[in-house]
Amino acid sequence: MNEDILINITPQETRVALILQGAVQELHIERTLTRGLAGNVYSGKVVRVLPGMQSAFIDIGLERAAFLHVADIWEARPHDGGQNAVPTPIEKILFDGQVLTVQVIKDPIGTKGARLSTQISIAGRMLVYLPQDAHIGISQKIEKESEREALRVRLQSLLPADEKGGYIVRTQAEDASDSDIAADVEYLRKTWGAIMLGAKTKPATTLLHQDLSLAQRVLRDFVHDDTATIQVDSRENHLALQEFGQAYTPGVLPRLQHYTGERPLFDLYGVEEEILRALGRRVDLKSGGYLIVDQTEAMTTIDVNTGGFVGGRNFADTIFKTNLEAAHAIARQLRLRNLGGIIILDFIDMENTEHRNAVLQELKKTLSRDRTKVSVSGFSALGLVEMTRKRTRESLAHILCEPCPACSGKGQVKTSRTICYEILRELLREAKQFNPREFRILASQEVVDMFLEEESQHLAMLGDFIGKKISLQVETAYHQEQYDVILM
Repeated sequence: MNEDILINITPQETRVALILQGAVQELHIERTLTRGLAGNVYSGKVVRVLPGMQSAFIDIGLERAAFLHVADIWEARPHDGGQNAVPTPIEKILFDGQVLTVQVIKDPIGTKGARLSTQISIAGRMLVYLPQDAHIGISQKIEKESEREALRVRLQSLLPADEKGGYIVRTQAEDASDSDIAADVEYLRKTWGAIMLGAKTKPATTLLHQDLSLAQRVLRDFVHDDTATIQVDSRENHLALQEFGQAYTPGVLPRLQHYTGERPLFDLYGVEEEILRALGRRVDLKSGGYLIVDQTEAMTTIDVNTGGFVGGRNFADTIFKTNLEAAHAIARQLRLRNLGGIIILDFIDMENTEHRNAVLQELKKTLSRDRTKVSVSGFSALGLVEMTRKRTRESLAHILCEPCPACSGKGQVKTSRTICYEILRELLREAKQFNPREFRILASQEVVDMFLEEESQHLAMLGDFIGKKISLQVETAYHQEQYDVILM
């Protein structure tokens, strides 16, 4: 089955949708302002060594100097295997003005600068590369010793003869082919080569390597044999992705396309409506049945109901068909909403054992397409199906929404930033169809404040792009999600 990947890129966020048979299967969102520094590699300059604290302040080009403790200096650690050996004192390793390659291991918080390490680790899809350490480690989540040893031997057989670095094998490598692992090794070695070249040729306080953006991760992690097209709606980013693809994932390039249509890419494929539906509790099934999805702190529950479905020869047949359809819808909703942790499924009660087994098999079959690790147990004594899905990132609702202050968190409203971005998309849509003198935005105080402060740059950039004046007006009667765009 052919899958299409859509990439919608604006200065404020990147959104990725995976489309299979015309339906949205997955949504990924990365916002520019919330992208952390952890994992970034810099050429740092020692500003001050503090022997009393066994630490140093390093300038990496940020507002505040970053912090490096002796325990995070790879060169200071004893490498002879001695567990109780004392690290070399920091004043014997570092001096003021020294330039060294460092990696951020903790983002700056409040008044504290970023925390650094001189031991570089580069994360790939299935492996983590440790270029300074020859050790091969296996993820703790792979528990069977036989599997751990098999993976270690397999990786060693795929490494180039000149490899001096080490690797940590991630859980994703369990089901990966040799070619996938070899491609990951090649990508990681190329990345390290680029970092070393930058460290030799670029001035101090330069960013040498940044963790991949969402769009780049699409090319590295999401594309497989069934991917038909990867459509990007930004010319500049399409060129940047082509450049990245040429260096790291050349096999993907023939499928990478620049979308130039008049209609916004996500509108064309109905993704915007799907996002709205994915934030609701109720999911309607084609047969007339429906699901109720409730996300709580401890777990997610999904309840299946027949609704208005009265088809079939008898009641048992009706229930069976509704549950089969629900199994497909549940698998899709888990991916779409990115629900993780413990998940309880309450199918409509079936007395027929064959029906129950068939529904369970259908659920497992549709879940097999999920890239995230899923574990499903059978029906419990109460007729519930318990399952777990690995948490890999925030759920869609947690990214786009916040607890509603008006109802003490029982409901949800979209954040003012999310509404700002909806308004920016609406303005772009209107500007393509109409030619007014000015656009006026009517919105709540929170949304207008966001536009005047944190989102002022994005609003100004859009105004320059469409060549029209954009004004703001507070409507006190409007709640946070309410807005109007007036053509003046």
